[in-house]
Amino acid sequence: MKFRFCGDLDCPDWVLAEISILSKITSVKMKLLSVQVIKDILGNEIDYQKVAKLTADAKYEESDIKASVAALNFILTSAAKYSVDSESLSHELQQLGLPKEHTSSLCKAYGDNLTDLQLSLRQQSLRVSRLQGVEWRVDHVISSSYLQDIGEPCVQLKMNKEDVDNGEVASVSFTSSADKFRILLTELKQAYNVMETVSNQ
Repeated sequence: MKFRFCGDLDCPDWVLAEISILSKITSVKMKLLSVQVIKDILGNEIDYQKVAKLTADAKYEESDIKASVAALNFILTSAAKYSVDSESLSHELQQLGLPKEHTSSLCKAYGDNLTDLQLSLRQQSLRVSRLQGVEWRVDHVISSSYLQDIGEPCVQLKMNKEDVDNGEVASVSFTSSADKFRILLTELKQAYNVMETVSNQ
C-alpha cells in the first residue's frame, strides 16, 4: 500500500514495527513526545530525560525510546517534506495501526508546527558545505597540451568551503577555460536567484 507521507511509496518496515510500540503510551503523552521530536527537528536538543519520563508508564527500554523518537522523526519530517495535511496524515497512520486518539494528538502537534518544519527542512537541504570565499585570477596561456587553442585565456579558481558538520575549512582549486567559466558563472547566478526566491517564501 502506498502512503503520501512516504512519498507515495510503501511505509518502511522499521517504522511499521515502531507503530505498536508507540501505541503503548497514552495519547496525551504521544502529543508531548511529538512536541519533543519537533523541537529536535527545528534545531533544539531533545530532552531525553523528559522523554524517558513520558515513556516510563509504557515500560520502554532505552532502545524503545530511541526507536520511537526515530520513527516519529521520520513520520514528521517525511510528512512535512511531501506537504501532507494533518487530516491525511492521521488517516494514513490509522491505516498503519496507530490508534485514532494517538494520531489525533500527533497530527495536532504536526499541524501546529508544519510551516516551521518545512522552513527548517528547506534550510537544511542541499547544505553539504558553506562557501567561505573565492580567489581567482585570469591567466593567458601561450601554449598547453590541455587546450586546443594556443593563447586561450583560462581562469584559476580557489574556493574555500566550510564543512557544516565540523566547521573545518578546506580549499578546492581548479582551472577553467573562459567558456566553461562563463557557464559556471551563469549557473551560480541562477542557483543564487532560486535560493533567494525560496528563502523569501
